[in-house]
Amino acid sequence: MNKNDLFFSAVAGLLAAVFLLTIKYSGNIIPIHDIPYLEATLLLFPALAVLGIRIAAIFGQQFSVLFQAAKFLLVGVLNTLVDLGILNILIAASGITAGIGFSIFKGFSFLIAVGNSYLWNKYWTFGEKKSKQDFIAQGKEFTQFLIVSGIGFFLNVGTASAVVNFISPQFGLSVRAWPTVGALAGTLVVMTWNFLGYKFVVFKR
Repeated sequence: MNKNDLFFSAVAGLLAAVFLLTIKYSGNIIPIHDIPYLEATLLLFPALAVLGIRIAAIFGQQFSVLFQAAKFLLVGVLNTLVDLGILNILIAASGITAGIGFSIFKGFSFLIAVGNSYLWNKYWTFGEKKSKQDFIAQGKEFTQFLIVSGIGFFLNVGTASAVVNFISPQFGLSVRAWPTVGALAGTLVVMTWNFLGYKFVVFKR
């Protein structure tokens, strides 16, 4: 672990807090909207992110994959909140919560999150020991990333759309809150796929 790891973990935590607040102020999810002092996450998330990375680095001395997995998890949390934040902004702006409109919104928010994921995973999670690449190597890597992420895209959007369009809101959640549950379901399905694909195909050593 080095100073860059501490810096990037703090930045990831701060951005995650910003997008969480975006979800809150979209007004779509009542339970989150009613949570008091949620703005404190602007300080809490960066601190927890740095602490988590420091702990992972200690355990990573014995099992290096744990440190890498911890960084991937932090980036994954950020990507999830980027995805959900943009999705909730679109829902709040349009009032569309289901159907083809939701699927289009989910696809758009997922693509933005994928771009964010590529930058963070390439230059931080998996990139710390990577040598300088030529244009062809970069093109090959990005193509592999798009293929892995493209499969993840269909897993993500398909799962989210299935939950939203075929399962009625559960747990007392409103129709406006249920799309976020669908999005989280898609995220859970795709997270393992992405880690394995990025580690062993795209950013392999």
